[in-house]
Amino acid sequence: MGTPSMHFSESPEDPFALGRGASAVLDDRGTVVGWSVRAQELLGYPAGKVLGRAWQDLLVDACDLAVVRSVVVDAVKAGGWFGVLPVLHRDGHRAEMAFRARAVTREGGGQEWLLVGAPAAEVIAWQRDRALLDGLYRRSPIGLVTYDPDRRIIRVNRAVEKASGVPAEAPVGHRSREFMVDEDAGPADERVRHVLETGEPLIFTEQSARARHDPGRERIVSVSAFRMEDPSGRVLGVAETIEDVTERYRAQRRLALLNKASARIGTSLDVTQTARELAGAVVHGLADHCSVDLLEPVTLGEEPVPGAVGPLLRAALAPPEPRVPYQEGEVVPLLPESPQARCLAERRPILEGLLSLRPEWYAMDRRRIEIASGLGVHSLIAVPLVARGLVLGVVSLWRSRNPEPFEHDDAAVAEELTSRAAVCIDNARRFTQQQSAALTLQRSLLPSVASDLPAVEVACRYLPASGEPGIGGDWFDVIPLSGARVALVVGDVVGHGIHAAASMGRLRASVRTLASLDLEPDEVVARLDDLVSLLATEQEANADGNHSAIEQVLGATCLYAVYDPVSRHCSLARAGHPAPLVSTPDGEVTVLELPAGPPLGLGGLPFETYDLDLPEGTLLTLYTNGLLEARNGDVDAALMDLHACLTHTTDPLDQTCHAVVEALLPKGHLPTDDVALLIARTRVLRPQDVASWQLPLEATSAARARELTTATLTEWGLPDLAFTTELVASELVTNAYRYAAGPVVLRLIRTHCLICEVSDTSHTAPHLRRARSTDEGGRGLFLVAQLTERWGTRYAHDGKTVWTEQPLTPA
Repeated sequence: MGTPSMHFSESPEDPFALGRGASAVLDDRGTVVGWSVRAQELLGYPAGKVLGRAWQDLLVDACDLAVVRSVVVDAVKAGGWFGVLPVLHRDGHRAEMAFRARAVTREGGGQEWLLVGAPAAEVIAWQRDRALLDGLYRRSPIGLVTYDPDRRIIRVNRAVEKASGVPAEAPVGHRSREFMVDEDAGPADERVRHVLETGEPLIFTEQSARARHDPGRERIVSVSAFRMEDPSGRVLGVAETIEDVTERYRAQRRLALLNKASARIGTSLDVTQTARELAGAVVHGLADHCSVDLLEPVTLGEEPVPGAVGPLLRAALAPPEPRVPYQEGEVVPLLPESPQARCLAERRPILEGLLSLRPEWYAMDRRRIEIASGLGVHSLIAVPLVARGLVLGVVSLWRSRNPEPFEHDDAAVAEELTSRAAVCIDNARRFTQQQSAALTLQRSLLPSVASDLPAVEVACRYLPASGEPGIGGDWFDVIPLSGARVALVVGDVVGHGIHAAASMGRLRASVRTLASLDLEPDEVVARLDDLVSLLATEQEANADGNHSAIEQVLGATCLYAVYDPVSRHCSLARAGHPAPLVSTPDGEVTVLELPAGPPLGLGGLPFETYDLDLPEGTLLTLYTNGLLEARNGDVDAALMDLHACLTHTTDPLDQTCHAVVEALLPKGHLPTDDVALLIARTRVLRPQDVASWQLPLEATSAARARELTTATLTEWGLPDLAFTTELVASELVTNAYRYAAGPVVLRLIRTHCLICEVSDTSHTAPHLRRARSTDEGGRGLFLVAQLTERWGTRYAHDGKTVWTEQPLTPA
């Protein structure tokens, strides 16, 4: 018999492999001519009992003979066969065996059959494993890569081939770094080395796996790896399963971007800052460049006209890039065919996945187009900023460094981000509008301080509060009074916003009205206190449950001071306000210990006047509490700094004001509360500009008043006013003679105007009336009113003074 030839599997797991399978040789008549040791082990027949016998007589049960003959016929026709047949064991039981049968031609021309058999259960299990392995390499959607102990690739499956675009046979014998970019290949090779050396499996680890032939395409994979060993423990290599999770990773990144951006956008109520926060959030994970262009009215806090799309103002650009055609603060015109114009007109995102730089992006000149072309922009998303039905502007996202174009999912994320930011920008716009209106109201209520005052030189500062609360109710005022005197006022209404500004305006107007009555400071504050109580009662009746306006009025404070440049006398009263500081010409700074008094509106508590004389050149500093509380609330330290700034009494007042603000307010930060600062340097009228006489209360005093007036005006070089002034003085002295008591004092003061005063000890008010044609008197005050620019009456504890003012022609 010739030597038969047959392919045997090299895999030790194969049940038909040499040493594992039972083999037998049959001649062309079906006689057993060969029997292996493994056949004896599986079926129990020694070779001596089988050789030379017909195999079907020995190994086939009678009931299975028909089936076996049919199989034999098919095998003869096909030249071979594989399948499962029942065979008889020597002990008589039937055993299911899987067989491979193949015809073998002998050297002499005869034919024999080689049979290899194994238990059917082992063969089926092995085939199942082979089918699973075949499925992993050919049909599995999850990538599979196996490495040898040198970390070289042994085999990859079809899923890896499909995902990477590299043929399955190409990586065999190579390492992963030859097919991935260096930044990703290093961690991948280190991962295989760690599993190979330690045997610790790696489970669901995500990492970047960009292919070297397509480095611009993002690819994120989830990797699990384990070490392969044979039954003896010998390390055979590492197997990796790889799943492409790029889309899932991008979805998670977009969600994280939305969450992070929500926390970053809208941290302030500033339109430009909010636009910059939006641009900064977008360039971290979605775009390479982002610009936010707003309609011009939006940047000013105004409401845009519905349907109107005009020129845009670039509010934000991130990151800063000088090659972008339009920078922050520049006007960006639009062409109707540009993506941005279509985005605004249609109120929907416009996605240009593959975009070549074209002039219709923006209305640009040739130079700008050439500069922009160097950016390498290839993809664009334009998203409208819409809030409450109003178009506020457009957001443009570009990709240049990232080679992948924008997708529809990117546009959806951009739209979500933009819609959130639009609400924040609109809130900031509306806040700006409210703050601008309130600030305009407050500034219109604050005085424009006159610089040419005979009593004082004045400098002031007003700093509105920063942040969300907005402006407050702080105010100051400089009120010229009769007799060349001046009233200095500083007040503070609790709270912020339009209500506080409106309350401040009412109080300031009231103070001016009371000051015009020439009342003493304590009486002015007392009447203001009564007025605040009335305002609080009025507002409480109309509050409709809103008590903030009532609290603002009731919490107001005020300081009122009157300075006389003739006597150098200063009188002050305050209602719960910080005490002023006095800086004498020698540099000594003190806090006036005048009675504090209660805040306005409490009622029932008295106010007191504090009197003192001030040398010429003294600084009188009035301020609101926001000045001392601006720097971390350390009032004592702030007061020491304020003292230091006020020691240089000869410096220009504007310079002193600036030094106070620099010392007490943090650099680069506006105060959290309004700050009002008023510094006055006292002046004293020259003795030669004041003339005063005491006249007896008799009929000849009027004539004496005329003589003195004429002589003094001639000495002052004002002869043109002599006739008018002597008539005024004569009429006022005559009225005092007729209706008053005690001595009469006539005083002339020369400042920017000519002041004539007549004082007596009576508190009877003079009355201006129109005399009838038949009346012999009653025309004195009427003549005075006609001949002078202003006139009035002020009262003191010991009487009253009637005064007049006449303008002087500048020299």
